[in-house]
Amino acid sequence: MIPWLRASDPFPPVEQALAEPNGLLAAGADLSPERLLDAYRRGIFPWFNAGEPILWWSPDPRMVLFPNEFAPSRSLRRRLRRGDYEIRVDSAFTEVMLACAAPRPGQRGTWITPPMLAAYTRLHRLGYAHSVETWIAGRLVGGLYGVAIGRVFFGESMFTRVPDASKIALAHLVAQLRAWGYGLIDCQMSTRHLASLGAREIPRQAFTRRLAELTSLPGQPSPWRFAPADWNVPARNPGGASRAAAGVPHL
Repeated sequence: MIPWLRASDPFPPVEQALAEPNGLLAAGADLSPERLLDAYRRGIFPWFNAGEPILWWSPDPRMVLFPNEFAPSRSLRRRLRRGDYEIRVDSAFTEVMLACAAPRPGQRGTWITPPMLAAYTRLHRLGYAHSVETWIAGRLVGGLYGVAIGRVFFGESMFTRVPDASKIALAHLVAQLRAWGYGLIDCQMSTRHLASLGAREIPRQAFTRRLAELTSLPGQPSPWRFAPADWNVPARNPGGASRAAAGVPHL
């Protein structure tokens, strides 16, 4: 059994989450900005389908991407160097969420319901939720959105309409977060797609411990603006630390 939360009830400790289904912690409460921000700081996120109550999750292990471990493929790096696209930030937040909610092969419906859209739009207006968008010839072709607290970016969803468009957005996000000194990108659930880019699972205890450290640090204030990234810098360049400290995005 999991607890049913009223609007004023605190979250239970994440250690009380179920092992099956992995990470289910509680149900109920609301999607107010205060509730959502408290959830993310504790390593909890909402995930539920239309017609279900709000369900709160904290899986163990947790899929994360450390910015310094991002590993783009050679083909992606070639595409990034071509630069035949434009990266925008927070210019089409609602459109990105709607694109992420669109039906996908093999899926029925979406968990990005109208209440979720409204809740994250509120977070966006408050400066916590951000979208990173890939545009080609004036058309939105891919992107992602998530929540930033302190020096952590909590990834929520991504979409692509042309090959590599979502990966391009992620690459630019990682490069900029490294330059800003962010220490963690939360990917929530394990996928082969994210693993191929360097994400990995860590124990929930290690995740929440690191989360407490990073969310207490000052983050990048809104509005977000990305600096141009130098994709000719070799991956894991030994000089990377000094370049990041200078505020130059790179991989």
